[in-house]
Amino acid sequence: MKLPSEKKIPQYHNHYLPRSRQGWIGLILFLFLMILAEPPIVTSWANRIEPWIFGVPFLYGYLTIIYCFLIAVLIWISWRKL
Repeated sequence: MKLPSEKKIPQYHNHYLPRSRQGWIGLILFLFLMILAEPPIVTSWANRIEPWIFGVPFLYGYLTIIYCFLIAVLIWISWRKL
């Protein structure tokens, strides 16, 4: 029998960590894409004009594609309610 002074303290989990496998996949994918959009990747590899993509220099096309994928991951995470 429990004494009144032995109340159970609720255990709270860290809300920054995903709780499911799909949540972890979304987090890792988002972080990987974010790394591709930040220096040193952008300044060393993607910082060039040629070749042109969709009529714009390579850097703008590259960043547009990466940002679209980042937004798609966020929409997917929101849609799945992860």
